[in-house]
Amino acid sequence: MGWGFEKEKLDERKIAKLKEMGRLARGDILKMTTLAKSGHPGGSMSSIDIYLVLYFCANIEPANPCYPERDRIVVSHGHTSPGVYAALAQRGFFDRDRVIAGFRKAGTIFEGHAERGVPGVEWDSGNLGQGLSAGCGFALAARLHHKNYQVFVVMGDGEQSKGQISEARRLAKKFQLSNITVIIDYNRLQLSGSLKKIMPQNIKANYLADGWDILEIDGHNYQEIYQALREAVNNKNSPVAIMAQTTMGKGISFMEDKFEFHGVPLSFDQCKAALPELGFNDNLDEYFTQMEEERKRDSGERISRERVVKKINIITGRPHTYTQEEKIDNRSAFGNALEDLGKLNLSQQNSTPIAVLDCDLIGSVKTGKFAAAHPEHFFQAGIQEHNTATVAGALSVEGIVTFFADFGVFGVDETYNQQRLNDINQTNLKLICTHNGIEVGQDGKTHQCIDYVGIINNLYGYKIIIPADPNQTDRVIRYIASVWGNFFVGMGRSSGPVIFTENGKPLFGDDYQFCYGKADKVREGNQAAIISMGGMLSYAIQAWEILKKKGYQVQVINVSCLTDLDKERLKEAAQTGAIVTYEDHNINTGLGSVVANFLAENSLNPHFKKMGAKAYAGSGAPVELFKMQGLDVDSLVKNVIKLIE
Repeated sequence: MGWGFEKEKLDERKIAKLKEMGRLARGDILKMTTLAKSGHPGGSMSSIDIYLVLYFCANIEPANPCYPERDRIVVSHGHTSPGVYAALAQRGFFDRDRVIAGFRKAGTIFEGHAERGVPGVEWDSGNLGQGLSAGCGFALAARLHHKNYQVFVVMGDGEQSKGQISEARRLAKKFQLSNITVIIDYNRLQLSGSLKKIMPQNIKANYLADGWDILEIDGHNYQEIYQALREAVNNKNSPVAIMAQTTMGKGISFMEDKFEFHGVPLSFDQCKAALPELGFNDNLDEYFTQMEEERKRDSGERISRERVVKKINIITGRPHTYTQEEKIDNRSAFGNALEDLGKLNLSQQNSTPIAVLDCDLIGSVKTGKFAAAHPEHFFQAGIQEHNTATVAGALSVEGIVTFFADFGVFGVDETYNQQRLNDINQTNLKLICTHNGIEVGQDGKTHQCIDYVGIINNLYGYKIIIPADPNQTDRVIRYIASVWGNFFVGMGRSSGPVIFTENGKPLFGDDYQFCYGKADKVREGNQAAIISMGGMLSYAIQAWEILKKKGYQVQVINVSCLTDLDKERLKEAAQTGAIVTYEDHNINTGLGSVVANFLAENSLNPHFKKMGAKAYAGSGAPVELFKMQGLDVDSLVKNVIKLIE
């Protein structure tokens, strides 16, 4: 365990120990960045004293770095990873020489920006401005798990100009996250120069305006750092920000207050000149030769490429089967399933907690029923999509089934950077996006998300599911709640028909069980195949009926899983000799492209036609917009006949 924050002051013995560790850690920072010939030594030198006090006083344990009651330490300015690694090595998480030899070496865990693969690191960084949002997610997780751990977020001063930080400040204050402490390394320098030159800002005033308490200290004075952290931890009324005045390159005369050393390592000659200032005088040439040889060796250490899968205990309940008379849209089916999951699980002691986040769209994304029934598990974050996406991701890694519901243009297009970092962090997020496609209609092109498949398929750890009707939506939502991993579930805005079999029974009704990766053959035929997704399935069935009357036998396939295709079903479709893909999505990056890639990679060569959005649509009724884009039923029929004949 750490030293804790019970005592009013650090005793002289601990201060002396911190000073010696600060000397050693600064040497390690210079050595590892010089050997790697890359890295950020300047900021690491200004942050190192903060890291040492924090890692030695916080409730963390090197022998058990993931135990549930630990404090969470988030490093937002992840380029100071040399300082993080040096401090963690001093704390006993790993050997000093191991990180010096392995820093930024391909295949090792000691990457250029602090990553969760390193024991003691809670959140993958690199994208400045996201750390406080992740800290808010961890703080909310403590509340939902009824735990008392503290969350510390260490940040740079330059990143304070990013808008996501202001979003996170407001959320932390709204939800009274007094278990969050921010520590800002205020060295007043950025990569390209001074804060005043690059982007003037009043950091203190901004935090005060959002209702935070502020403490100002000398960031190189161990006693002041400790006492400020202690005061923040004991403040139960408000989140606290500590502005720690520091010096870039602290400890080396020719580096101090020089922005040029922010992201540039020392040369070997510079490093050998600098190290004696820290008291390292003996055998430097011999040491560097030894470390270079060690760096060339294959240490056998590798980053694990396997994704973490944790156990989820969720009661999925009995699926609801909607009838045609109910005239319900997919988003309402999502809301009803979500409400049912809350009712079934949140009163059960052994069930995994559920959290739902919303960005002022409660009526549109249909999270209202859950919010009314379970207000303590519902977090209204306002119009702050960037922050909310990261908060949701951090919540989800803490063993909470987390739903973030939004419009596609916000939850995907606007927050791609945040979803990418969530993916890197191997989160367990259920991203539910409504209002996708031209089908959104009168809201116009700015609100018609037609690129979500192409965007989300860039993320290696997300799985895309596009349900076809309310019944399939109900079953998809119950499924993803019970399975670990990131899922994107997309749907439109309008009510669509319940999909029936040829015998008049709901296709996705009582006899149907959603199986991830399985495509559904909706209609039989051997002359061609129409492959559709989502709400376009009902139009594909209309085309099938017209084609049947004209004497053509065409099969209709519903592909709901766009990340992992049903290979056997697509091979069967290819055997008809003609395939038309039909989607309410950008024609260049959606279902058609996914299917085309599969056909090419498997040496399948049917006649092939993609139908999708060829341009942004305007405002109007969906049926009118579809016709303008050549996506109406008559156009589909004509394209199928062309391929057959």
